Amino acid sequence: MISCDDELRHWPADEAQARAVQDRLRPHVRLDEAGPEPGFEGTVVGVDVAYDDERDVVAAAAVALDARTRAVVDRATGVGQVSFPYVPGLLAFREIPTVLKALGRLARTPDLVVCDGYGLAHPRRFGLASHLGVLTGLPTIGVAKNPFTFRYAPPGPERGATSPLLDGTEEVGRALRTQQGVKPVFVSVGHRTDLDRACAHTLHLAADYRLPETTRAADALCRRALADA
Repeated sequence: MISCDDELRHWPADEAQARAVQDRLRPHVRLDEAGPEPGFEGTVVGVDVAYDDERDVVAAAAVALDARTRAVVDRATGVGQVSFPYVPGLLAFREIPTVLKALGRLARTPDLVVCDGYGLAHPRRFGLASHLGVLTGLPTIGVAKNPFTFRYAPPGPERGATSPLLDGTEEVGRALRTQQGVKPVFVSVGHRTDLDRACAHTLHLAADYRLPETTRAADALCRRALADA
C-alpha cells in the first residue's frame, strides 16, 4: 500500500533519487481495470499547472466536471514553491505536490482524473498520470498535446479517428483526432483504466475543441491562481 504522505515527506532532491522513485512505484500501476464507463454518473477532474520561473512558484488547478454533461461542479487551486528542477521525463516531481494540494481541496473524491501530460506514454512508462494515480489510488488518464519521443501515423481526418502511438513496436498510447481537420491529441493510460475507455472519455470531453474541457478549464484556472499568487 502506497502512502501518499510518506512519499511527500521523502520527496526526491535530484535526478537519481527521482528515477529510483519511478522504478519503485511503477510496479504499482494497475492495468487490469477498464475504469469508469463513458458517460458514467460522477465527476471527472482535470488537473494542470502553471509556473512563474522568476519566483520559482507553481500554481495547480483541479476542476471537477459532471462526467455526463461536462458542466463544472467544483474547482480548487493550490500554490507552492517549485520542488524539483526541470528535467524531461521527471516533470511529475515538479507538479505533483501542488496538484495534490488542489485535489485535496475539492469537495468530493474524483471518479476519474485527466492529466495534461502522459501516463504509460513515457520513456520509463511512468509519467504524471501514472504517478498521480499510484499516489492517490484514483483512475487516471493522460491527454498530451504532442507525442513526446514516440512515433505515430496520422489518424484519419474525421473526429474520433485514432492511430497507435508507438515506442518501437509497443503501443504506449494513441493519437486521437478530437475535431475534424485539427491536430490529434495523444492519449495514454495512467492508472486503473484501459486505453479504449481513455480515448472514449477524451472524445466525450472534447466536444467542441481540440483539448478536453477538463484540461481547458484547469489551464485557465491555474493561470488565474498564478497571477493572484
